[in-house]
Order: sequence, then C-alpha cells, then structure tokens
Amino acid sequence: MAHYDLEEQEQIATLKTWWKMYGNLVSGVITVFCLVVIGWQGWNWYQRSQSGQASAIYNVLEQAVAAGDAQKVKGAAGELAEKFGRTTYASLGALLAAKQSFDAGDLKTAKAQLGWVAEHGKDEIKDLARLRLAAVQLDEKAYDEALKQLEASHAPTFDARFLELKGDVLTAQGKKPEARAAYKAALDKAENKPGAGQQLLQQKLDSLGEAA
Repeated sequence: MAHYDLEEQEQIATLKTWWKMYGNLVSGVITVFCLVVIGWQGWNWYQRSQSGQASAIYNVLEQAVAAGDAQKVKGAAGELAEKFGRTTYASLGALLAAKQSFDAGDLKTAKAQLGWVAEHGKDEIKDLARLRLAAVQLDEKAYDEALKQLEASHAPTFDARFLELKGDVLTAQGKKPEARAAYKAALDKAENKPGAGQQLLQQKLDSLGEAA
C-alpha cells in the first residue's frame, strides 16, 4: 500500500509539474475554443436575423412592384441595399427594382440599381446584372460602357450570352468582322444547348454576310 501511495504521489507531482508548465496554454486554448463556439453561434443567429428581416422587406418590394408603386419599390430596394447589402435579397431586390424602373422609362435609376448589383452581388446574380446593364447601355448607344461590362469575368455558364451581347454591341458599332467573331464564339459555347437561342445566334451571324 505504501508503494502504491508513493507511486500515486509521484504521478500527482508529475501532473502538477506538467500543469505548471502548460496549464496557462491549455486554459488559453480552451478559452479561445469557447469564444469561437460562442462567436460562431452568435454569427449564425445574426445571419438568420438579417436574412429574416431582409426577406420581409423583399416581400414588401414584390408587392410594391405588383401594385406599380415606384416610390415604394425604390424605398424598399434602397433599404435592402443600405441595411442588408450582404444578403442575396438585396441583390434580387435591386434586380427587381431595376426592371420596374426600366419598364417605367427611368433608365438612370435602372442603371444605378444594376450597377449596384454588378459591384456588390455574388456569382450568377452579378453576371445577370452585368448582362442587363450592358443591354440598357446598348439601347442608349453607350457602346464602350456596354463592352466594358461584357469584358468582365463571369461564370462559364454565361459565356454564350456574354458573347452574343458583345456581338450585338459590335454590330451596332458597324464592326462586322469583330461581331462575326463574337457570334461564332457564342455558337461554339452554345453548341451543346440546341434550341431557339442557338437559332437566333445563327440568324444574327448570317445577317452579317460572309467574311470579306
């Protein structure tokens, strides 16, 4: 029994020595871990709260669009951008508001809303905003600005659409060789997706005639 007590005391002494050497480090690691867990839970709660509030405002925006209330649409879209700019609802709201502004003939507001999404949106939503903004700029004959939007990096799934619109801009500028190259590239990207879109691309290419 005495031998056991001595061995036990040695283990306790070893543990005390180890804790004296590493105790502060262990306590620090545990503290950091707890803070990370609490912070992660808090961030998730914050994200859910932000998303819920943004969703409610987006619903108001949709109702305003359906009612044709331009002022309410602008107000809701502005609130989403200002308070919940990091949420997807803000980008979707700006796209919806831009369509309403465009349909109402307010191109200045539409371009501002699309430009916001092109700058702050994520992934495909940003790409879609660039396409719509370039189309508005094409209508306004702001060709250089439209081409700048179409030269921006984008998801491969939008390659054909970006190239087609680039061809439209170049055609409007009278640059037939460059437009022809853009349409051909768009057709190459769309060859695995037959349909009306591909037929329209071919018609646009054919309308330019043969290369000189």
